[in-house]
Amino acid sequence: MTDKQDQFIENYVLTGNATKSAIASGYSERTAKVKGSQLKAQLRNEILEATQKVLADKIPEGLNWLTELAREAESESVRLGAIKDLLDRAGLKPIERIETTTVEQMSDEEIRKEIDALTRH
Repeated sequence: MTDKQDQFIENYVLTGNATKSAIASGYSERTAKVKGSQLKAQLRNEILEATQKVLADKIPEGLNWLTELAREAESESVRLGAIKDLLDRAGLKPIERIETTTVEQMSDEEIRKEIDALTRH
């Protein structure tokens, strides 16, 4: 991998623009559109890996922002939303409630309607 290719990956991860990344990495402005497209395809795996690393590095900062919002936001709904997000990310997502009805709780007419509805499809 050349220095220009490394620079392209770094620029592309930050901008998402292949042409601008090619120019910023030292490739000719005249050929940047084609070269950027080629590099994007050629270096797809390296770009993905670099993107994942950048995102992973931002996780602590994002959690700090959420924590700050949960503590200090003026809006109660913003505070509650931040708290919910923090709990969700910690794996403490609320369980969705599903109501069920047993056959014993249904009348004969309700059972017939259910059977009819199932057999029509």
